[in-house]
Amino acid sequence: MTSTPSAHRRAVSNPRLRTLLHTNRLEWWQRALLLSAGTLALSAEPVWCEPTPRPSSSTRAVAQVRGTEPSLPKRQTASERSRDRSRDSSRERQRDSARAAAPRHAYPTGGTSAAARALAGRPVPTWPVVGPKPLPGSILPAQRIVAYYGNPLSKRMGALGEFPKDDMLGRLQREVVAWRTADPATPVKPALHLIAVVAQGDSGKDGRYRLRHSAALVEKVYGWARERDALLFLDVQVGHSSIQEELPRLEPFLSRPDVHFGMDPEFAMPKGVKPGKKIGSYDAADVNWVIDWLAALVTAKGLPPKILVVHRFTRPMLTNASRIKRDPRVQVVIDMDGWGPPSLKRDSYAAYVYAEPVQFAGFKLFYKNDVRNG
Repeated sequence: MTSTPSAHRRAVSNPRLRTLLHTNRLEWWQRALLLSAGTLALSAEPVWCEPTPRPSSSTRAVAQVRGTEPSLPKRQTASERSRDRSRDSSRERQRDSARAAAPRHAYPTGGTSAAARALAGRPVPTWPVVGPKPLPGSILPAQRIVAYYGNPLSKRMGALGEFPKDDMLGRLQREVVAWRTADPATPVKPALHLIAVVAQGDSGKDGRYRLRHSAALVEKVYGWARERDALLFLDVQVGHSSIQEELPRLEPFLSRPDVHFGMDPEFAMPKGVKPGKKIGSYDAADVNWVIDWLAALVTAKGLPPKILVVHRFTRPMLTNASRIKRDPRVQVVIDMDGWGPPSLKRDSYAAYVYAEPVQFAGFKLFYKNDVRNG
C-alpha cells in the first residue's frame, strides 16, 4: 500500500526565501520552530515584517546658518536645566508608550490570493502570545528546530526517506549550519520528523485507511536522531482511525525526553471519504485532548515539556483554534504546511497561522514542489 499523492511532502531550499532571514527582523516567536516538509524547514518567516526603527533619545541635531558662526547658547539656570530634563524624559516616555502600543506588524497589502483577501479589515493579532512561562527543559522559544520530514520506506514523502541515511543526516547538518550562520543569536536544534502512521488509499483489514509502522522502524529512526543529538517527532495521519486511538500506542517512545508528537488534520477524514479525496480536519477539542494526554505523561514520567506540532494550510483544517489551551507542559506549534510559490505560502501563513495565534509558529518548505513551474 502507498500513501496518497497529497501526502508526498518535499521541501525547498530556496535562496530567495532564505535571504528573508537576513533582510527582516525575526521576533522570538517567529524563530521558535523550523519544521521541514520534505527536506528543509523555515521558521515562521517575517514575511511582510519590516524592522522597527528605534531612535535614540540621546541624538541631538545642531543647525548652523550657512555663512555665519553659530551663536553661543545662553547659560541655563539649575531650575531651567531640571525643567528641560523633565520635559525630555516625559517626551521619551511618550515615544516609548506609542511604540509599545502600535502594532508591530500589519497585514500585507495588495495580496491577490484568497488568503490575503481574507485578511482585509481584520484586527492585527497579538504576538507573542500571552501564555504560561516556559518550564525548565523547554526547547521553545530559546531554540530553533530544523527538521527533515518523511518516512524511510518512501522516497516520495520527504528527505527523511529520499536519501540514504548518512547522506540525509549530512544534508540536515548542512542546513543546521546554514541557519546557525544566518542567525547566530538563536541556537539550532536538529530533528527528524517521522510519519509513524501513514494515511492510505486502501481501507486495510480493519477499514481504518491508515498504516501503522512497526516499533522497529521507529526505533531505527530514533537511533539516527541520537547519532546527531537530534529530536524525534512522531507524526500521525489517522485516516478513518482517531487521534485517541493512535496516540496512546506511541507512549513507549513518547516517554523518552527527546521524542515529540505531530498531528496532521489533512488526513483526519470524515466518514465515507477516502484520504486524499478531500482535506480533513481537527477541532480544538481534538488538540486539547492530545495536550491533556501529553501533559499527563510529562507529569507521570517527570519529563521536560513536550512539543506538539499541528499542521495547517487551510482554515477549515483546524476549527476553533482560539480555544486551544495553553499548558506549560506542552508547547504547541502551528505549522504552515502547504506548498506553492512564495507569495501563496506567505499569504497562507498570514491567514492560517499569524492571524490566529495559538502559541508558536512553524513553516514548512518543499524542496521540489515549492519551485515547480518556476
